Amino acid sequence: MVSIAAAPRTSARSGTLMALGSMSCVQLGLALSTHLFGQVGPLGVVWLRLALGAVILLAVVRPRPWRLRRPVLVANIALGIVTAGMTMLFMSAVARLPLGTASALEFLGPLGVAVGRGGSRRALLWPALAAAGVVLLTHPWQGSASPAGIACALGAAACWAGYILLTQAVGDEVAGLQGLAVSITVAALVATAVSGPAVVGVLTPHLLLVGVGLALLVPVIPFGLEMYALRRLTTSAFGTLMCLEPAIAVTVGLVLLGQVPRIWSLAGVAFVIAAGLGAERHGARTVPDADTSALREVAQPETAGLSGC
Repeated sequence: MVSIAAAPRTSARSGTLMALGSMSCVQLGLALSTHLFGQVGPLGVVWLRLALGAVILLAVVRPRPWRLRRPVLVANIALGIVTAGMTMLFMSAVARLPLGTASALEFLGPLGVAVGRGGSRRALLWPALAAAGVVLLTHPWQGSASPAGIACALGAAACWAGYILLTQAVGDEVAGLQGLAVSITVAALVATAVSGPAVVGVLTPHLLLVGVGLALLVPVIPFGLEMYALRRLTTSAFGTLMCLEPAIAVTVGLVLLGQVPRIWSLAGVAFVIAAGLGAERHGARTVPDADTSALREVAQPETAGLSGC
């Protein structure tokens, strides 16, 4: 029999594994997306992923937003808006800033959530350690700084912070991936208004097929994993764990691209891994059942059954 004390650790560990899976999918999706920049541009790639991701989720999940209470529906819509803003603003920042600088600025979002929701002085140790690691990994002091690029990166950071908070709130209220299907559809509509018309004219069957694969990598699989992870982890722990993403990027670059990291990058990897381990150890949420608790808004049996997806 699993002891009561062991249950939170198990929940935190599974949530951590989901977060790591999400970050790995995002890094792979970003690496593969760069090959399409010449055809549709960065914002066009964002639109392609979000639009096809929405189609996949609508077909598989078949959400019923009209059954949600108005506050929960508003939260879903807000989540979709910040998701679109997060992805588009970061792509715009990367077009104007070195990737390291843009990444370091964007990570202020989850770090801000980790610090704001830390709850105790000891809990602040992990975000502080992760922040030091991110700075060492990305060394933002190198390269030129565009005011517009900085503004876009800070906007992406703010959207990322809102995304973490809203994802947890929606995941706690709506069964399974119902909330994700609604929010990604909203995000796709926002992206369509911004860049969709310019991309539709250059679509080809091959581009659509590639887009389906990218949509699975980002946003369908990772955002779904993050929603389930946030049912198991505190927002502080999750925000700290997101700082492992630069470490994953360095590892992928070394293994697949032969990019040998410098000594301060290796130190940064060590810092963020230590922060991630600390967040996993102390970051479990005290909820009765992370999968099925308090899914009040979708009461029908067939919809509630999606919580095990």
